[in-house]
Amino acid sequence: MTDDKLAVLIDADNVPYKNVKEMLEEISRNGTPTIKRIYADWTKPTVSGWKNVLLENAITPIQQYSYTTGKNSSDSALIIDAMDILYSEKVDGFCIVSSDSDFTRLATRLREAGMNVIGFGEKKTPKPFISACDKFIYLEILNSTDDSEKDSEKDSENTVTKKTEKVKRKKEPLSKVDSRTIKLITESINDLGDEDGWTFLGNLGSFIIKKKPDFDPRNFGFAKLLPLIKSIGKIEIDERETGVNNIRHIYVKVK
Repeated sequence: MTDDKLAVLIDADNVPYKNVKEMLEEISRNGTPTIKRIYADWTKPTVSGWKNVLLENAITPIQQYSYTTGKNSSDSALIIDAMDILYSEKVDGFCIVSSDSDFTRLATRLREAGMNVIGFGEKKTPKPFISACDKFIYLEILNSTDDSEKDSEKDSENTVTKKTEKVKRKKEPLSKVDSRTIKLITESINDLGDEDGWTFLGNLGSFIIKKKPDFDPRNFGFAKLLPLIKSIGKIEIDERETGVNNIRHIYVKVK
């Protein structure tokens, strides 16, 4: 967790609203969201689901009318605001929430200016936008369980009543730990390794994200990097206690 001030800019036309609370909690782990704005043509019924969410999470809606059919004018409004915020020098980074590749150049420009750029979007987000961010988080992984409805019947005095109850099911991972993932991890360990091949786990996670911004153990169904590494089986793990408080540091090495 850092004290970086973050501007959160949301494209309401290209992301769902159901995981906004979890998304803001995730953003808070990366800094403090001092500016929270969301862009859409609020006269359209397609964005009506956002309205209660905005009030609950203190997000400022920005109205942008669609001047031409088929064109998303809210994209331009978000980009203009982002540049205004950049030049105001009031933030240390940006969170761009969209599954649209139109923000690829914006993310690149913000990083050129020294800003930390975190992207949020669905799994369908185009690769160019993902690669343009310092870090990219898929919205689907922010809630580890999926709410589904189950109908149950109750027979009482010859009357059958139906009630719907919420059932929580564990979500399927977005990705499988395939050969490319294993290669990414093992090569990164070797890149950072000391003379004996050992790498500090804390440095490894940051290094992998530099190579692949959308890398996240949660994509594979693991809460942290260490359980993911343990599942691979090709990596040695060494837990070392250092300092007067016996703080545990974890090091890894390719077998």
